[in-house]
Amino acid sequence: MVRNLILLSVFMLSTIVCSQNKVKGFVIDKHSSEKLLGVNIILLGSSNGTTTDTNGQFALVDIPNGKQKIKFSYVGYKEFNLELVFPYSDILLKVEMELQAEELEEIFVNATRSSRTIDNEATRAEVIAGEEIDEKISMDPSNISMMLNESTGIQVQQTSASSANNTFRIQGLDGRYTQLLKDGYPLYGGFSGSLSLVQIPPLDLQQIEIIKGSSSTLYGGGAIAGLINLSSKIPRDEREISLLVNATSAIGLDLSGFYSQKFENYGITVLAARNTQKVYDNSDDNFSDIPQIERYTINPKFLFYFDENKILEIAGSFSTEERLGGNLEVIDNRSNPNNYYFEENLSNRYSLQLGYSYQGEDDYFSFKNSLGFFERKLSLPDYLFSGEQLSAFSEAVYKLSANTGDWLFGLNLITEGFKDRSNVNNKKSFTDLTVGSFIQNSYDFSKIYSFEMGLRLDYNKDYGLFPLPRINLLMKITPDLSSRIGGGFGYKIPSIFTEKADELAFRNILPIDKEITKAEKSYGFNFDINYVTILFDELVFSFNNLFFYTRITDPLFIEYNQTNNFFEFMTFKGFDDTKGIETNVKLSLDRYKLFAGYTFTDVKTHSSVSSSNFPLTPKHRLGIVLIYEIHDDFRIGLEAYYTGKQTLSSGIYVTDFWINGLMIEKKFNKFSLFLNFENIFDTRQSKYGAMFTGSPANPNFVEIYAPTDGRIINGGIKIDF
Repeated sequence: MVRNLILLSVFMLSTIVCSQNKVKGFVIDKHSSEKLLGVNIILLGSSNGTTTDTNGQFALVDIPNGKQKIKFSYVGYKEFNLELVFPYSDILLKVEMELQAEELEEIFVNATRSSRTIDNEATRAEVIAGEEIDEKISMDPSNISMMLNESTGIQVQQTSASSANNTFRIQGLDGRYTQLLKDGYPLYGGFSGSLSLVQIPPLDLQQIEIIKGSSSTLYGGGAIAGLINLSSKIPRDEREISLLVNATSAIGLDLSGFYSQKFENYGITVLAARNTQKVYDNSDDNFSDIPQIERYTINPKFLFYFDENKILEIAGSFSTEERLGGNLEVIDNRSNPNNYYFEENLSNRYSLQLGYSYQGEDDYFSFKNSLGFFERKLSLPDYLFSGEQLSAFSEAVYKLSANTGDWLFGLNLITEGFKDRSNVNNKKSFTDLTVGSFIQNSYDFSKIYSFEMGLRLDYNKDYGLFPLPRINLLMKITPDLSSRIGGGFGYKIPSIFTEKADELAFRNILPIDKEITKAEKSYGFNFDINYVTILFDELVFSFNNLFFYTRITDPLFIEYNQTNNFFEFMTFKGFDDTKGIETNVKLSLDRYKLFAGYTFTDVKTHSSVSSSNFPLTPKHRLGIVLIYEIHDDFRIGLEAYYTGKQTLSSGIYVTDFWINGLMIEKKFNKFSLFLNFENIFDTRQSKYGAMFTGSPANPNFVEIYAPTDGRIINGGIKIDF
């Protein structure tokens, strides 16, 4: 009896042991055969699972006998289920995973000048696209200021309390150190710079491309802090018609329409917008917090397809705006009773772009030319500053793919002329000409290392020759982990169009004296780490950390000369530098998405004896956004943005603050309704102190470090045909 029980126990134990099976294998990308690290492998119906190692290999143990299903999941890839009957005889299992359908539409960054996707680009670039642009349009369809201000590492700075002019800073550096492009054309610099952000409607934008750090090698002078390229939509085979109506609690109205379609031999896109705003005084000090605005914009584009490889593009941009701020008595009565203060901007912007491109099997050629005209009349009591800016840009680029990598060769010519129409003795008129040549090479040493280097030589007729090298390295350490390191040189030609000059309304400012000013020069580098994975088999986690440093020698500054009561531009005998960290974290779980971005920026001016902080530059900025979304149905988002303490030009510290918002959008078949509560707790600078000192007739406005408009509620409808 005992012997029989022992034999039965041995038999049952052997059956249990034999029923616990094991399968080994490896997982690769179906198209590239690249081994995938960190693929999650789960035995369905159990908690039994494992992941692949650095060689893409795995071993799943303790599998019961019978028919079993094994699930393979990985970030950006289609989920794959495999059904096997155990015991399973194959020694090694090969699993091929395929990219998700939505990932197949890869993102290309045109601003880098390469033909590579953003994941394979050695130059670090950020892209705002797709649903993120659509979301920001619902929050502010009148201009692109909000899109940029809510991006990590970018600060939109208001330069006028009355006119609400804006400029933007990348990594703490003044707006004059950043190039703003539209489809690769420099259309928004110089005299028009402080009004550009608030005059660009976003409805025709496909994506916004951001490159931080010195980018002068790519596009010439002025890109010391980086560049932003606004990439517009191109015609598709399927017609697109979008209409938008938006109204705000500040008595603003936005009407926008976009049309796009590709035909057999040509394509067309057209953006038309009308943006109006009544004067708005939220602080009850009888001065405008938002000026009265009336603006009209039309952007047509025509593309002609000679064949599938040759394209001719003709585009234009036309806008006109009246902007009036100041004392409400002036604005309401359209006169100037009792000599009350006002600030009026009348501006017209016209540009024409012409481009031709040829795409061969192994080579590419393009030619671009643009002509831009901008005129502005800035009127204050007893003062008028009026001028016209005419700028031209021409560029020819040739690309070649060879065994030694992708080569790019280019030539360009930039001219700018400004005519001061003001009735003053010291005219600020000038002309400028810069010719440049550049070469760039992108080469893959292996599947892990991609290398990119470039050299530009620019010659300016007044300031001489500027050699501008740059180098970038991409390291794909694992499929989940990558890193980029790079740097380069930059320069900026002295110009009267600075943030400080705009704050002074260009009053009593002397023109640039080439004898006492030098071109600003810079060098900088950045290093980032990017990690993406799936946690707990369902939580998508991504992390990016950027370290940056930029140093500018011979910086331009403006000094008040008490002897002649004029402001004069001079070269500072020292240097400015900025250093810091940007951290972005994204979490995605089912229909929930959480974004958090933090920036630490330390910007200083250094002389031979001391150093000081840059004014109006917070060291700490934090943004948190939580979104719940049912695709093509419903979206709700909560956001909170923190701005740390700043110093004024006087050295006085001012308070930190939070800005919070709520956005709701419901989509139907052909249209969607949206409602947005911006700055819901009414954070504004007037709560921390008066916005001006002196009398209503002769006010002295304080420096602007916080929002001036406060809480704004907007809502409307978007219709798509």
